[in-house]
Amino acid sequence: MSLIGGIRPPIAVLAALLLTLAGITALVLGRVEDAGVPKAVLTSQQHFAEDGAVALRASIDESVTDVTRSAALFSAGQPVSGDAVLDKLGSTYQKWMGTTVVDIRTGKLVAARGETVPLTSVDLSSLKGEDGPTPRMLRLRNGEVRLLSFGLLTWPGKPQLLLVASRNLKFPGISLGQFRSIAVVDSEGAILSSDGTAEPESARGSTDRKDIKASTKELTDFAQRAARKAQQDPRGSKEPGSGGYPGVSGSLLGDRSVAGYATLAAADPGDTTTAGGLGLSVVAMVKVTERSGGTQSPVFGLAAGGALLLVGALAVAVLLGTVQRPLIRLFLESRRLTRGDLTRPVTVPGYGEAHRIGGALERLRRQLLGESAEATGPAERPSGLRRVGTPALLAVCAVLLLAWSAPLMLLFNRADNTADVPRQLVNDQRERTDTLSDRVRRALNEGDADLQSVASLIGDKTSPEAMAEVLAHTYNENRRYRSLYVVDPHGEIQAREGKEPKVIKSDRVSGRPLRLLGRGGKEPVVVAAAEIPGRNGAQLVGEFRVEFFNALVTRPGLGVVRIVDDRHRIIAGNTGFLAFQSLPDQHLKDLVAAGAQRLGKKPRPSGVLYRDNGVRIAAAAPFSGSGSAESLHWSVVSWQPTGRLAIPEYDAQNRTVLAGLLGAAAAVACLGWLHIVVARPLSTLADRAEALAAGDRKPVLFPQHHDEVGAVTRSLELIRQQLQDQNRRQPRRTPSPQPTAQPSPPEQYTRN
Repeated sequence: MSLIGGIRPPIAVLAALLLTLAGITALVLGRVEDAGVPKAVLTSQQHFAEDGAVALRASIDESVTDVTRSAALFSAGQPVSGDAVLDKLGSTYQKWMGTTVVDIRTGKLVAARGETVPLTSVDLSSLKGEDGPTPRMLRLRNGEVRLLSFGLLTWPGKPQLLLVASRNLKFPGISLGQFRSIAVVDSEGAILSSDGTAEPESARGSTDRKDIKASTKELTDFAQRAARKAQQDPRGSKEPGSGGYPGVSGSLLGDRSVAGYATLAAADPGDTTTAGGLGLSVVAMVKVTERSGGTQSPVFGLAAGGALLLVGALAVAVLLGTVQRPLIRLFLESRRLTRGDLTRPVTVPGYGEAHRIGGALERLRRQLLGESAEATGPAERPSGLRRVGTPALLAVCAVLLLAWSAPLMLLFNRADNTADVPRQLVNDQRERTDTLSDRVRRALNEGDADLQSVASLIGDKTSPEAMAEVLAHTYNENRRYRSLYVVDPHGEIQAREGKEPKVIKSDRVSGRPLRLLGRGGKEPVVVAAAEIPGRNGAQLVGEFRVEFFNALVTRPGLGVVRIVDDRHRIIAGNTGFLAFQSLPDQHLKDLVAAGAQRLGKKPRPSGVLYRDNGVRIAAAAPFSGSGSAESLHWSVVSWQPTGRLAIPEYDAQNRTVLAGLLGAAAAVACLGWLHIVVARPLSTLADRAEALAAGDRKPVLFPQHHDEVGAVTRSLELIRQQLQDQNRRQPRRTPSPQPTAQPSPPEQYTRN
């Protein structure tokens, strides 16, 4: 018999699948979730740490790039004093703790601003080179860590100077909320800087002091554990196919808190950045104030598994008793006839195609004994229950199995609008959205600051060829611009780099540093402009790429994210959108409007859990902070359905639906298999067997498969050949000759 055909393999596979599924159902659906932290909360902390790592990495890389680019732009112009360099740098950027210009050859301090830059432990003679020195971290005597960035100031005929900028490792614009701490950790697990942790001196009593001490100890433990996990390869730290963050990231569970960790990694896998080579990690810790309990009783899983055993046993019994046994009986009876055992009548099955084939075999047995086809009579047409065929029996089994699967998929363990969603998830959605909002605002401010720096260095004596070279250098170092160009007071372009400008001539010159144009068009146009000193109103204009903003807000675990303008029209997002389209519902519009209301000196982010039309989390965060981007009055809004989160109620629902789907899939696969290899060939065989019993000896019967149906077909073919031989051996009866009519004698005529 064939391994993939026949009646036995599909039924055996169905029985094995149902037995396995019953065991899995009893174990999985009967499992009670231990009281603890939902997996969704742990995953949210991992994403929070990834956000912090992305923000810190971008800030460090941007800081290093600003120093090297500024030094290169100064070196391309006329020689200036060290004080002028630092004054210009300080007026453009306000990100460094201290800046210094020193003579590399002598080590003499030329100029300094801000805090003292720790150069005593740096070998200045090793900082010479064509590409300049690489950034490095130094620890101060008070325990704080500074990151030093270097740039070379080189003019012909002048001593080579070194521009040094010092910054801390604080997180830029990370919204922590309540009960959260975040820290920067080195490769050894030492905490280099932290935010959100209270100092022991701020304790108001012994209870607070004890709580602060416990939190500090737990953060230190998380930092050491994260440093050990950061040593692994990013490709091996995640589940296969999960993708996501390009670095190492994960979550940690403590006694009172949970934490997420993430290494500083480049935006694209395989790329290298300055921040990524420092060996730093980010640890975000939050106190757990909610615990999840058991979602269901183990009785449900045991009952579901037992019900499947009963239903499956009934379905398999139906298949064995009404499909497999009659077919095997037909196979044995047909072989008996081919061997010449014609003494006993054929045992005819009771239903469907098997009954028709059995009746045909009985008529063929009688014909082999010498009766004619006419004498055996016509084929008996079954009536009543005997008309039930194999397809109907398979349908009955399918109904039995689907009667178990359908309720699991549609009725049981449904997480309705009353599902318990941890408050921490709403807080995380709000804080992460606020972090994204600050990230977008800082990116716009950085773009404006870059243009201000480049415009101030162009001055009034730069030729168009030199301006084009400066624009090309700036354009290649920044991915945020789609086009950079210098315009005169009338809007005429004097030098350009990048794509063709989208801003029309009359709108190219403006007194506002940042503008949003393109309303009514297919794509928003965000424009930054900086006046070039000494050129009578000429400006350096940069048009931002929309893809740049889309990439800023593309973060896992936040659902749908949109940047909206002051009219609540969409500017950018992490999924497909139409430019200047309204938000999809009124709830989100009201949430953005509420977030834009000032509470005190600045607006506050807000997060809400909606339970109408499906449970979902939403948050909105307006631009809040200094810089020219605040005048745009943009907001970042995000929302996601809670059904996608790893919450116990939804996990139970998903497992229940999966069990139902597996049961339905097993039924469809095995019963469909039976229909293809048994039911359809059996129906065709019944028609051929009845035709053969009726006397049609001409068609040759070919088996399609080497299985029970094929074996019965081969037996019928042998019977057909025996009947043909029997007909040939019988003497032919010639009809007796009919007497021929004698001609009557001619009449005698006599003459009178």
